Amino acid sequence: MAAKRPVALQLYTLRERAQKDFVAVLRDVAAIGYAGVETAGLHGMSPAEFGKILNDLGLKLCSAHVPLPTSENVSQLVDMAKTLNCSMLVSGFGPAEFKTLDTIRAAAAKFQAAAELVGAHGIQLGYHNHYWEFDLVEGRYGFNWFFEMCPNVFSELDVYWACNFNRVDVPAVLKLHKKTVKLLHIKDGPLVQNEPHTAVGAGKMNMKAVIKAAPKEAAWLIVELDSCATDMTEAVRQSFDWLVRNRLGAGRS
Repeated sequence: MAAKRPVALQLYTLRERAQKDFVAVLRDVAAIGYAGVETAGLHGMSPAEFGKILNDLGLKLCSAHVPLPTSENVSQLVDMAKTLNCSMLVSGFGPAEFKTLDTIRAAAAKFQAAAELVGAHGIQLGYHNHYWEFDLVEGRYGFNWFFEMCPNVFSELDVYWACNFNRVDVPAVLKLHKKTVKLLHIKDGPLVQNEPHTAVGAGKMNMKAVIKAAPKEAAWLIVELDSCATDMTEAVRQSFDWLVRNRLGAGRS
């Protein structure tokens, strides 16, 4: 197994609290011990303001979720990334883009073009999956088709969605795409569609096997819970504690 990876939090997890007091959320994440964060918007802050708060709290920015880069928004996205010293941007698509091989082909062309736009500025573009990329299209997972067509795109593999409600062998996916996966989204739950997630380690995912199968290029474990039946901040704390206690990830040094 690779050395223990640092653990970050996708801030979308605490979006309801962040809308009211974003700085308090960041302070709590740092106090829990997380090594970094991944953004999904800055809640009205400028990149410079956000970067200063992260620096003051000792948090690193591992990556940022953004709209798909286009010729219209690429300058703004690059400026944000450069201000925050962020080299990895992440976006995604909905289920409609993964219905047929033709729609996958069109989606891949858009994503590849977007990767080339930001790549010209030294920034990598990644794709964050949900479960629909792991439905079969002409006998293969849409995920596999997509990444064959996007040589400049990395995978931020969301391991819970990739499991597709216990239909997919996630360690096998990680081994097949070992050169593509550079970030891991770590979430857990009952593996039942439309049921809320749980703290990492409290659900049905075999998380130890999944993380042990991850390639060394997967640099961060990024906790993300879309929903939770328990208090979300407590689930964020429990997730971090479980990963560190089981020697799967590391907090701030």
